[in-house]
Amino acid sequence: MNDRTADEAENRYTKKMGAALGTQFYALWKEVVWLHWNWGEFVELFGSKPTRIELLNEAAPTFFRVIQDALWELTVLHIARLTDTPKSRGRPNLTIRNLPDLVDDAAAKHAVAALIDTAVSKASFCRDWRNCHLAHRDLDLALNNRAAPLEFASRTRVKEALAAIAKVLNYLDGHYMDSETYFGGGPGIGNGVSLLHVLDAGLRAERGRAERLERGEFTEEDFPRDL
Repeated sequence: MNDRTADEAENRYTKKMGAALGTQFYALWKEVVWLHWNWGEFVELFGSKPTRIELLNEAAPTFFRVIQDALWELTVLHIARLTDTPKSRGRPNLTIRNLPDLVDDAAAKHAVAALIDTAVSKASFCRDWRNCHLAHRDLDLALNNRAAPLEFASRTRVKEALAAIAKVLNYLDGHYMDSETYFGGGPGIGNGVSLLHVLDAGLRAERGRAERLERGEFTEEDFPRDL
């Protein structure tokens, strides 16, 4: 989204919702879009097919383990931030929990507050992971000193938390704009699946190269070039 399109979108929201609500709503909307895109990449690479895991492990297992952990932690941290309290150490946060105070309509305020309560509950494991393992490292947990274990986390729980956050924004989008966003979409090109196809082609070519070298049938192009 270019700057002009972004400004136009924000102006539409502020015109319908008012400046205070529209500005924060649009900021949250952008965060949730990126959150879903990042999670979509994680699922495509590491949560769709065993054959994809096999391909990644054949190509570069150590590197892709780093990517897997990074995308997981990025998602968990992002969900935790979006469901945080309105203030931390006296400083305001961008969080869905700000929204009810910005809604004038009493019925809408009540409805969105209930949806937020659900989202906060669904995301509780993310804040536990953030507080004890990601943003901070709980000493007792790290040393296994009979600390309470981290709250159970899984792809299913992430999916449920994302859906609950999306419902908050789509409720307000529907109430004020008579529309909603399908957050599950993402870039169609240049994504993780594009990388998988390149890796697959490269590994096929590498197997052919290895066979030629074994037979003694090779050219200069069969030797790795300096990258």
